[in-house]
Amino acid sequence: MSEYPFPDPVVEIADVQELARDVVVIPNRDVDLVPNIGVIGGTHSVLVVDTGLGPRNAETVLAFASEYANGRRLYLTTTHFHPEHAFGARVFAGEATYLVNTAQAEDLAVKGEGYLAMFRQLGEPVARALEGTGIPVPDSTYDGTRELDLGGRVVLLRPTGRAHSKGDQVVTVPDAGVLFTGDLAEAGQFAIFPWFPPHDTDVSGIRWIEVVERLVGERPRVVVPGHGAVGDTGLLTQVRDYLVELRDETWARRDSAVPEETIAEEVRALMVQRHPEWRLPEWVERGVGCLCAEWSGPRDQGRSR
Repeated sequence: MSEYPFPDPVVEIADVQELARDVVVIPNRDVDLVPNIGVIGGTHSVLVVDTGLGPRNAETVLAFASEYANGRRLYLTTTHFHPEHAFGARVFAGEATYLVNTAQAEDLAVKGEGYLAMFRQLGEPVARALEGTGIPVPDSTYDGTRELDLGGRVVLLRPTGRAHSKGDQVVTVPDAGVLFTGDLAEAGQFAIFPWFPPHDTDVSGIRWIEVVERLVGERPRVVVPGHGAVGDTGLLTQVRDYLVELRDETWARRDSAVPEETIAEEVRALMVQRHPEWRLPEWVERGVGCLCAEWSGPRDQGRSR
């Protein structure tokens, strides 16, 4: 098992941020494999967004959400199927109704066990967090936008289609101008490309750019990324611009028939030079691999956003 070089992936109920009336986020404190977790309230129900990694983290989140709800009905949704976002959902069984889009439910069923095995090899703290984990099965699935009435507040659960994963969805609180993106956006780090051929190649850099472009156009007041500090529309713009430059620098070299290994080395060095303050540059190479696979030849010269 690998040495795990990061702090233990533990959700802590500390520095909870109020984003709007009855909308809070449990921040990830820039700890790897800890997501930002949302809790959104209405007059009769409360929605939790993401669970943390494994049962113990989910128990912490459920305890906080139950106290916050103070007798209101609980719902749970997850932004996508990756373990730190969804693999605590079984803890909520009998306490909350678990809702996800159909594509995410398929990801859980088809890829869940493989990701569980992969994450257990990341290091002892991760394996410990995943002890007793089972792949969750949603209580309800949907296609298209799901309007969830919490009482005096409707929250929108919107699948985006293939981008960071096949089953991504965003969660919007329209009356508060708050958007939860999951890993479609990160703050202070390079975009996570789960490009693991041949086992998982559903990430799409091209589609990801299109999705974030649409979200930029909505101009949310508050953007809660999957990981990192809460921001605003500027965070989405930053993510889009990075994905565009990653695509363009990769494809320019691909057009010139440069070997993929060389492209990855050159583009990583360039991205680190341009964004020296960002964390986790190892994701650049996986982004290059994805975008090389999506390259369609020199006729793409002159492309624009």
